Amino acid sequence: MKNEKIVWMSKADSFEVIDVRKASGNFLPGLLNKGKEKEIGEGIIIIQSFEPKPLYKAYTDLGYEYYTEKINETEYKTYFFRISKREMSQKSGDMPFKPTSILNYKEIDSRLADTVVNFWEFIWEKENPAIDLKTKLLLSLANAVGAGRYRQATRELIKAYSIGLKTEELDELFSLFVWNQGIGYFSSEIGPSTLFKTYKFIKSQEKLGKDRSEIMEKLVELFGDKNPDVKTI
Repeated sequence: MKNEKIVWMSKADSFEVIDVRKASGNFLPGLLNKGKEKEIGEGIIIIQSFEPKPLYKAYTDLGYEYYTEKINETEYKTYFFRISKREMSQKSGDMPFKPTSILNYKEIDSRLADTVVNFWEFIWEKENPAIDLKTKLLLSLANAVGAGRYRQATRELIKAYSIGLKTEELDELFSLFVWNQGIGYFSSEIGPSTLFKTYKFIKSQEKLGKDRSEIMEKLVELFGDKNPDVKTI
């Protein structure tokens, strides 16, 4: 329920209110944990200076309906109400690396952040996309490598792995980097990068017989937002 007032809005006075307009750092994991903790029939109100579209799919996946009010150009109030309990899938809310960089745009101007959110939604949350999500992530990864943006490339690799990317696909991808970028560039720039460390880590863990969920847990620990080579805020 995106923008249709419904019956449960009468219970909104009892919802926990979380105002993140002045929050700093990556508070998105905390918001998602709040969503997981609520019982059916409970709700949360999140106040942000731009429309919090990155949260919509995550909360819907947890079993919430939502309604957003635009109070003014720099204040949005979103009501989330839990109607069922479901587990997040990796293809939506539980995928690592939410678009935290949007918070940087908020520091400049909340209206700019809102514009960036809408563009992000158009690219990554488009209904019935012609290009599947894994392919989009690999294209984004390759473009990032071509531009020398290894922070972005690392994030895209881990996101793609979280939704089923195989090491055989990574082998071919890195072979293409050698072909397109050249042996010299690969040796001096790609080989020592965090991106290649992430690739090697995945392969080594799979050889040890670790399953994808175990590997993802370690990837987020080693190459997540706390890693200065990967974080965006």
